[in-house]
Amino acid sequence: MIGGIAPSGAQDRYSLRLFVAGTAPRSLRAVEFLRRVCETHIPNRYELEIVDIYQQPDLAERDGILAAPTLLKVAPLPERRISGDLLDEDRLLRVLEIDPAMEAR
Repeated sequence: MIGGIAPSGAQDRYSLRLFVAGTAPRSLRAVEFLRRVCETHIPNRYELEIVDIYQQPDLAERDGILAAPTLLKVAPLPERRISGDLLDEDRLLRVLEIDPAMEAR
């Protein structure tokens, strides 16, 4: 906080939707990794919805999801998505437009 005013985007609340393919190992790793990244960089400022494309194919179709895992950032705008390997933390933060936490650098 600078001069009593939070920097732009500093307190944005993130709404994330992760599409996974059941209990496939790649999907389970993506869920675990994403939760850790969120707790490190945006603790208490995110909502993570996990959608199994096998159990809720209508949600995947609605959001145009063709592969899993796929992460969709719903808020703050602009909407962003990242598919495939979600285990690259720097890439994930860059695509989601999340500033790295100071202690994680």
